[in-house]
Amino acid sequence: MNVIERTFAYFMDGANWQGNGGILVRLLEHLSVTALATACAALIVVPLGLWAGHHRPGYGTNRGRSNLLMSTVAATRALPALGLLTILALWLGVSTLPSLIVLIIIAAAPLLAGVLEGLAAVPEDLVDAARAQGLTEWQILTRLEIPLAANMMLGGLRSALVQVIATATIVAYLSGGTLGRYLFDGLAVRDYPRMLVATLLVALLAFAVDALMGLVQRALTPAGLTINRKKACTDDSDASNLHAPYRISSRCTHRRWSARHGGYSQRLRAQRRQSLQW
Repeated sequence: MNVIERTFAYFMDGANWQGNGGILVRLLEHLSVTALATACAALIVVPLGLWAGHHRPGYGTNRGRSNLLMSTVAATRALPALGLLTILALWLGVSTLPSLIVLIIIAAAPLLAGVLEGLAAVPEDLVDAARAQGLTEWQILTRLEIPLAANMMLGGLRSALVQVIATATIVAYLSGGTLGRYLFDGLAVRDYPRMLVATLLVALLAFAVDALMGLVQRALTPAGLTINRKKACTDDSDASNLHAPYRISSRCTHRRWSARHGGYSQRLRAQRRQSLQW
């Protein structure tokens, strides 16, 4: 049998799905490591992003502060994952901790980018209006900026999860399980079907999580911020504008009202003209 047939036979063998080293256990280990690394990264970078991207009174968003923070996180993301893992293993010892630190660094950049871009997309006029109504800075952040930026923040979380899933195989380089166990064990004995099994499982898991997060992102997006390109009431130039989602809703609402009540208004004006003629 060739490699493809042996890979398919590996999937069809029920013994490979059971036990401590089975496919189901490795999938759960992979998902647990991904969730842990993404949660730790979110606890670190999301508060920093909210602090840097919040519209301050008097000068709005501080782009210099946001750019500096994003550049710092992106610089750490540019480091090679396997090389960084080796350095951390020599420093901290062979354990799961070095792998977890590398995955946290990988997840930090897309999470921070989603927070900063989402807050930057909030119109400053809305923030100034909320501040004029007497809302505190904490209320502006929690009641206005975060709800409006939630769509982009979820997009950053979606990207972070996919990147961590694709890189979590490095956990098996030092210790632990995950789907990378099949990859490194197969590489040691040149078992290429097992390596192909690990590659396919990681790809399918990444696609499944990305599709699920896409549905969650679409479900949690407020109706007024959703842009349907087939039914949008503006042209493509408005859709490419940064603040277009907040203007399209009001413009579409006005046009729907005009289309619904325009005939009644015309009839009313015609009746008034007839009464004046009499």
